[in-house]
Amino acid sequence: MSQQVLVEQRETDAGPSLRPPVRTDWRIEAKRVTKLFPKTGWRSGGEATAVLDGFDLRIGAGEFVSLLGPSGCGKSTFLNILAGLESYNGGAVLIDGKRVEGVNKNVGVVFQGYALFPWLTAQRNVEVGLKIRGVPKAERRERAAKVLKTVGLESAADRLPHQLSGGMRQRVAIARVLAYEPEVLVFDEPFAALDAQTREFLQGELLRIWEAGETKKTVLFVTHSIDEAIFLSDRIAVMTRAPGTVKALIDVDLPRPRDLETRSSEDFVHIRSRVARILEEEVRLGNDDH
Repeated sequence: MSQQVLVEQRETDAGPSLRPPVRTDWRIEAKRVTKLFPKTGWRSGGEATAVLDGFDLRIGAGEFVSLLGPSGCGKSTFLNILAGLESYNGGAVLIDGKRVEGVNKNVGVVFQGYALFPWLTAQRNVEVGLKIRGVPKAERRERAAKVLKTVGLESAADRLPHQLSGGMRQRVAIARVLAYEPEVLVFDEPFAALDAQTREFLQGELLRIWEAGETKKTVLFVTHSIDEAIFLSDRIAVMTRAPGTVKALIDVDLPRPRDLETRSSEDFVHIRSRVARILEEEVRLGNDDH
């Protein structure tokens, strides 16, 4: 079997260390990020829990990276920090060399919940964000129609959310973000609530949309599914138990475009085994701590 997996975790005299790949076009950089949550409030002497501690991650322009880790390790917390929805207590988070401070219009966020307005059609739901950004009416109609076509929903543009399946509603949510034309897309388990068949279909659709762009967006994708992370990603960042940091970076050197045969390939299975072992070790260590 060819070595399709490169775990950027090297054994040295001092123990394991992480070495990011050699490149300079980093779009996202997280440097020794610390995030604390209060246990008893921020009163004098109040305790705090570290959710992230020394979190390091770099993502190149146009790269698709998935974040995996045990429950409660801080995956979604880091995503919220990157999107400017949460502050952090130490280290630095940079996008294109600029420190993240508040919501960045160049970052599009897709959550598990669709958050669609039930009284608006698919077309109007996509237009909402553009209207808030002051995009003229004719232009926002054109852009909304274009992205609905991109996600395969041009025929459903006039339907209300309750007339759409769960998968279609999630595609509307993705279209709404694409309409902003952000350079960075972050996904927080967007397919977790869907049935397995719909989930696999939307994974393929997401790759089709990502690969079809004139310039590939930079993507951070949070998931609990090893198979989903492998199928989608260029690299997988595997986190430790809380307080979370990156334990291993794994290159997913599988050919693109990917299809059903990709999932059953020998290399896919090999990568899955490697990732599962790393996660199993972290879960076991977490149980030992208790």
